[in-house]
Amino acid sequence: MAENISYASKPWLKSYEKGVPEIINYEELTMPDYLERSAKDFPNDTAMVFVGYKMTYRQFKDQVDRFATCLTDFGIKKGDAVAILLPNSIPCVVAYYAILKIGAIVVLNNPLYSDPELEHQFTDSDSKVLITLDALGNRMIDLRPKTKIKQIVYMGIGDFLNPIKRFLGKKLKKFPFADVKAAPDVYRWMDCIKKYQPNPPKVKLTFDDIAMYQYTGGTTGVSKGVILTHGNLSKQVQQINAWFPTFGRGGETMLGALPYFHVFGMSCSMNLSVALGWNQLLIPRPQPQPLL
Repeated sequence: MAENISYASKPWLKSYEKGVPEIINYEELTMPDYLERSAKDFPNDTAMVFVGYKMTYRQFKDQVDRFATCLTDFGIKKGDAVAILLPNSIPCVVAYYAILKIGAIVVLNNPLYSDPELEHQFTDSDSKVLITLDALGNRMIDLRPKTKIKQIVYMGIGDFLNPIKRFLGKKLKKFPFADVKAAPDVYRWMDCIKKYQPNPPKVKLTFDDIAMYQYTGGTTGVSKGVILTHGNLSKQVQQINAWFPTFGRGGETMLGALPYFHVFGMSCSMNLSVALGWNQLLIPRPQPQPLL
Protein backbone atom coordinates (compact mmCIF):
# COMPACT_ATOMS: atom_id res chain seq x y z
CA MET A 1 0.00 0.00 0.00
CA ALA A 2 1.35 3.42 -0.95
CA GLU A 3 2.53 5.60 1.91
CA ASN A 4 0.42 8.66 2.55
CA ILE A 5 2.82 11.62 2.28
CA SER A 6 1.71 15.11 3.26
CA TYR A 7 3.17 18.37 2.05
CA ALA A 8 3.77 19.41 5.65
CA SER A 9 6.28 16.56 6.15
CA LYS A 10 8.46 17.88 3.27
CA PRO A 11 10.16 14.53 2.53
CA TRP A 12 12.25 16.05 -0.27
CA LEU A 13 14.40 17.84 2.30
CA LYS A 14 16.05 14.48 3.09
CA SER A 15 17.60 14.56 -0.38
CA TYR A 16 19.15 18.01 0.04
CA GLU A 17 22.91 18.23 0.40
CA LYS A 18 24.20 19.47 3.73
CA GLY A 19 23.98 23.25 3.86
CA VAL A 20 21.23 23.65 1.25
CA PRO A 21 18.59 25.86 2.88
CA GLU A 22 14.94 24.94 3.15
CA ILE A 23 13.96 28.54 2.43
CA ILE A 24 15.91 31.27 0.61
CA ASN A 25 15.92 34.72 2.14
CA TYR A 26 16.35 36.73 -1.04
CA GLU A 27 18.64 39.74 -1.17
CA GLU A 28 17.04 42.78 -2.78
CA LEU A 29 19.93 43.19 -5.21
CA THR A 30 19.66 43.51 -8.99
CA MET A 31 22.38 42.12 -11.25
CA PRO A 32 23.99 45.59 -11.66
CA ASP A 33 24.04 45.77 -7.84
CA TYR A 34 25.89 42.44 -7.72
CA LEU A 35 28.46 43.73 -10.20
CA GLU A 36 29.01 46.83 -8.07
CA ARG A 37 29.57 44.64 -5.01
CA SER A 38 31.95 42.25 -6.76
CA ALA A 39 33.95 45.13 -8.25
CA LYS A 40 34.22 46.69 -4.79
CA ASP A 41 35.21 43.46 -3.02
CA PHE A 42 37.44 41.95 -5.74
CA PRO A 43 38.71 44.89 -7.85
CA ASN A 44 41.97 43.23 -8.87
CA ASP A 45 40.61 39.71 -9.35
CA THR A 46 40.16 38.43 -12.88
CA ALA A 47 36.55 38.77 -14.00
CA MET A 48 36.87 37.38 -17.53
CA VAL A 49 39.36 35.68 -19.81
CA PHE A 50 38.63 35.81 -23.54
CA VAL A 51 41.01 34.36 -26.18
CA GLY A 52 43.83 34.93 -23.70
CA TYR A 53 42.86 38.52 -22.84
CA LYS A 54 42.27 39.08 -19.11
CA MET A 55 40.00 41.68 -17.56
CA THR A 56 39.76 42.49 -13.84
CA TYR A 57 36.58 43.40 -12.01
CA ARG A 58 37.74 47.02 -11.81
CA GLN A 59 38.18 47.09 -15.61
CA PHE A 60 34.88 45.25 -16.08
CA LYS A 61 32.92 47.85 -14.11
CA ASP A 62 34.76 50.68 -15.87
CA GLN A 63 33.81 49.35 -19.31
CA VAL A 64 30.21 48.77 -18.22
CA ASP A 65 29.99 52.39 -17.09
CA ARG A 66 31.60 53.65 -20.30
CA PHE A 67 29.26 51.69 -22.55
CA ALA A 68 26.25 52.67 -20.44
CA THR A 69 27.27 56.30 -21.04
CA CYS A 70 27.58 55.53 -24.76
CA LEU A 71 24.09 54.01 -24.92
CA THR A 72 22.68 57.03 -23.11
CA ASP A 73 24.32 59.29 -25.70
CA PHE A 74 22.70 57.16 -28.40
CA GLY A 75 19.34 58.11 -26.87
CA ILE A 76 18.66 54.88 -25.00
CA LYS A 77 16.61 55.34 -21.84
CA LYS A 78 14.81 53.20 -19.30
CA GLY A 79 12.42 50.81 -21.03
CA ASP A 80 14.14 50.86 -24.44
CA ALA A 81 15.28 47.55 -25.94
CA VAL A 82 18.87 46.90 -27.03
CA ALA A 83 19.82 43.76 -28.99
CA ILE A 84 23.01 41.74 -28.48
CA LEU A 85 24.02 39.42 -31.32
CA LEU A 86 27.29 37.98 -30.05
CA PRO A 87 29.00 34.76 -29.00
CA ASN A 88 30.34 34.50 -25.45
CA SER A 89 32.83 37.36 -25.29
CA ILE A 90 33.83 40.34 -23.18
CA PRO A 91 31.66 42.81 -25.16
CA CYS A 92 28.67 40.48 -24.75
CA VAL A 93 28.95 40.52 -20.96
CA VAL A 94 29.87 44.21 -20.71
CA ALA A 95 27.00 45.27 -23.00
CA TYR A 96 24.54 43.10 -21.06
CA TYR A 97 25.36 44.79 -17.76
CA ALA A 98 25.55 48.27 -19.30
CA ILE A 99 22.05 47.87 -20.74
CA LEU A 100 20.65 46.67 -17.42
CA LYS A 101 22.39 49.45 -15.50
CA ILE A 102 20.54 52.24 -17.30
CA GLY A 103 17.19 50.46 -17.03
CA ALA A 104 17.06 49.41 -20.67
CA ILE A 105 15.93 45.96 -21.80
CA VAL A 106 18.37 43.30 -23.00
CA VAL A 107 17.47 41.23 -26.07
CA LEU A 108 19.93 38.34 -26.52
CA ASN A 109 19.97 36.86 -30.03
CA ASN A 110 21.54 33.76 -31.51
CA PRO A 111 24.40 34.64 -33.94
CA LEU A 112 23.58 31.50 -35.96
CA TYR A 113 20.05 32.68 -36.77
CA SER A 114 19.02 33.58 -40.31
CA ASP A 115 18.12 37.13 -41.33
CA PRO A 116 14.33 36.47 -41.25
CA GLU A 117 14.62 35.02 -37.74
CA LEU A 118 16.65 38.00 -36.55
CA GLU A 119 14.38 40.49 -38.28
CA HIS A 120 11.43 39.03 -36.38
CA GLN A 121 13.17 39.31 -33.01
CA PHE A 122 14.53 42.81 -33.69
CA THR A 123 11.14 44.15 -34.78
CA ASP A 124 9.08 42.25 -32.22
CA SER A 125 11.28 43.59 -29.39
CA ASP A 126 11.42 47.09 -30.89
CA SER A 127 15.21 47.07 -30.46
CA LYS A 128 16.84 50.45 -31.07
CA VAL A 129 20.56 49.56 -30.90
CA LEU A 130 22.41 46.40 -31.96
CA ILE A 131 25.75 45.12 -30.66
CA THR A 132 27.21 42.47 -32.95
CA LEU A 133 30.32 40.83 -34.43
CA ASP A 134 32.33 42.27 -37.32
CA ALA A 135 31.72 39.04 -39.25
CA LEU A 136 27.98 39.82 -39.11
CA GLY A 137 28.32 43.58 -39.52
CA ASN A 138 27.59 43.91 -43.24
CA ARG A 139 24.58 41.61 -43.02
CA MET A 140 23.18 43.61 -40.12
CA ILE A 141 23.72 46.92 -41.94
CA ASP A 142 21.68 45.54 -44.85
CA LEU A 143 19.00 44.21 -42.48
CA ARG A 144 18.74 47.43 -40.45
CA PRO A 145 16.24 49.25 -42.76
CA LYS A 146 13.68 46.51 -42.05
CA THR A 147 13.91 47.17 -38.30
CA LYS A 148 13.83 50.12 -35.89
CA ILE A 149 17.53 49.74 -35.11
CA LYS A 150 19.41 53.02 -35.49
CA GLN A 151 22.94 52.43 -34.20
CA ILE A 152 25.08 49.34 -34.73
CA VAL A 153 28.19 48.67 -32.63
CA TYR A 154 30.46 45.84 -33.74
CA MET A 155 33.35 44.05 -32.06
CA GLY A 156 36.14 42.00 -33.56
CA ILE A 157 37.69 38.97 -31.87
CA GLY A 158 41.01 40.27 -33.16
CA ASP A 159 40.60 43.32 -30.90
CA PHE A 160 41.46 41.08 -27.95
CA LEU A 161 44.43 39.26 -29.51
CA ASN A 162 48.05 40.33 -29.40
CA PRO A 163 49.47 41.37 -32.82
CA ILE A 164 51.06 37.98 -33.55
CA LYS A 165 47.93 36.00 -32.68
CA ARG A 166 45.80 38.50 -34.62
CA PHE A 167 47.94 38.06 -37.74
CA LEU A 168 48.04 34.26 -37.50
CA GLY A 169 44.35 34.01 -36.60
CA LYS A 170 43.39 36.00 -39.67
CA LYS A 171 45.86 34.20 -41.92
CA LEU A 172 44.85 30.71 -40.77
CA LYS A 173 41.16 31.64 -40.39
CA LYS A 174 41.09 30.53 -36.77
CA PHE A 175 38.57 33.24 -35.89
CA PRO A 176 35.96 35.06 -37.98
CA PHE A 177 37.25 38.39 -39.30
CA ALA A 178 35.56 40.84 -41.62
CA ASP A 179 35.92 44.40 -42.86
CA VAL A 180 32.69 46.23 -42.09
CA LYS A 181 31.62 48.69 -44.76
CA ALA A 182 31.25 52.36 -43.89
CA ALA A 183 27.68 53.35 -43.03
CA PRO A 184 25.96 55.99 -40.88
CA ASP A 185 25.64 55.23 -37.16
CA VAL A 186 27.94 52.21 -37.28
CA TYR A 187 30.70 52.13 -34.66
CA ARG A 188 33.54 49.92 -33.48
CA TRP A 189 33.22 48.59 -29.95
CA MET A 190 36.71 49.69 -28.92
CA ASP A 191 36.11 53.20 -30.25
CA CYS A 192 32.98 53.52 -28.10
CA ILE A 193 34.80 52.32 -25.00
CA LYS A 194 37.64 54.81 -25.57
CA LYS A 195 35.39 57.74 -26.46
CA TYR A 196 33.06 57.76 -23.47
CA GLN A 197 33.81 58.39 -19.81
CA PRO A 198 32.47 56.07 -17.09
CA ASN A 199 29.72 58.49 -16.06
CA PRO A 200 26.34 56.86 -16.78
CA PRO A 201 23.14 58.34 -15.38
CA LYS A 202 21.90 56.94 -12.09
CA VAL A 203 18.75 54.95 -12.78
CA LYS A 204 16.62 53.46 -10.01
CA LEU A 205 15.88 49.78 -10.63
CA THR A 206 13.28 47.64 -8.88
CA PHE A 207 12.61 43.91 -8.97
CA ASP A 208 9.43 44.61 -10.95
CA ASP A 209 11.20 46.48 -13.76
CA ILE A 210 11.61 44.60 -17.05
CA ALA A 211 15.21 43.50 -17.59
CA MET A 212 15.01 41.24 -20.66
CA TYR A 213 13.00 39.90 -23.54
CA GLN A 214 14.32 36.34 -23.71
CA TYR A 215 13.21 34.67 -26.95
CA THR A 216 12.07 31.06 -27.10
CA GLY A 217 13.37 28.56 -29.64
CA GLY A 218 10.23 28.86 -31.76
CA THR A 219 9.56 25.13 -31.92
CA THR A 220 5.78 25.69 -32.16
CA GLY A 221 5.91 28.69 -34.49
CA VAL A 222 7.76 31.98 -34.44
CA SER A 223 9.94 32.62 -31.39
CA LYS A 224 8.28 34.57 -28.60
CA GLY A 225 9.83 37.14 -26.30
CA VAL A 226 9.48 36.12 -22.66
CA ILE A 227 9.52 39.01 -20.19
CA LEU A 228 12.10 38.63 -17.43
CA THR A 229 12.21 41.18 -14.63
CA HIS A 230 15.20 42.25 -12.57
CA GLY A 231 13.67 40.18 -9.78
CA ASN A 232 13.58 37.11 -12.02
CA LEU A 233 17.29 37.42 -12.87
CA SER A 234 18.39 38.06 -9.30
CA LYS A 235 16.29 35.33 -7.69
CA GLN A 236 17.35 32.86 -10.37
CA VAL A 237 21.00 33.41 -9.45
CA GLN A 238 20.27 33.21 -5.72
CA GLN A 239 18.42 29.93 -6.24
CA ILE A 240 21.35 28.44 -8.17
CA ASN A 241 23.79 29.62 -5.51
CA ALA A 242 21.70 28.02 -2.76
CA TRP A 243 22.21 24.56 -4.28
CA PHE A 244 26.00 24.82 -3.93
CA PRO A 245 26.67 25.85 -0.32
CA THR A 246 30.35 24.85 -0.41
CA PHE A 247 31.17 27.55 -2.97
CA GLY A 248 31.95 30.99 -1.58
CA ARG A 249 32.46 34.41 -3.08
CA GLY A 250 35.63 34.97 -5.10
CA GLY A 251 38.43 32.60 -6.01
CA GLU A 252 36.56 30.34 -8.44
CA THR A 253 36.63 30.03 -12.23
CA MET A 254 33.56 29.26 -14.32
CA LEU A 255 33.98 27.70 -17.77
CA GLY A 256 31.63 29.79 -19.91
CA ALA A 257 30.97 27.27 -22.67
CA LEU A 258 27.16 27.34 -22.52
CA PRO A 259 25.99 30.07 -24.92
CA TYR A 260 24.97 33.18 -23.03
CA PHE A 261 22.19 33.98 -25.50
CA HIS A 262 20.36 31.01 -23.94
CA VAL A 263 18.92 31.51 -20.47
CA PHE A 264 20.76 28.44 -19.12
CA GLY A 265 24.21 29.84 -19.86
CA MET A 266 23.17 33.38 -19.02
CA SER A 267 22.01 32.46 -15.51
CA CYS A 268 24.17 29.50 -14.48
CA SER A 269 27.43 30.78 -15.93
CA MET A 270 27.45 34.53 -16.60
CA ASN A 271 25.19 35.98 -13.92
CA LEU A 272 26.18 33.53 -11.19
CA SER A 273 29.87 34.29 -11.80
CA VAL A 274 29.33 38.04 -11.60
CA ALA A 275 27.20 37.77 -8.46
CA LEU A 276 29.87 35.72 -6.68
CA GLY A 277 32.91 37.57 -8.00
CA TRP A 278 34.20 34.61 -9.98
CA ASN A 279 36.32 34.52 -13.12
CA GLN A 280 34.62 33.52 -16.37
CA LEU A 281 36.61 31.69 -19.01
CA LEU A 282 34.63 32.77 -22.09
CA ILE A 283 34.37 30.25 -24.93
CA PRO A 284 32.97 31.83 -28.13
CA ARG A 285 32.78 28.59 -30.11
CA PRO A 286 32.87 25.53 -27.83
CA GLN A 287 34.29 22.30 -29.21
CA PRO A 288 34.64 19.12 -27.08
CA GLN A 289 38.33 18.38 -27.62
CA PRO A 290 39.72 21.89 -26.93
CA LEU A 291 37.48 22.20 -23.87
CA LEU A 292 38.85 18.97 -22.43
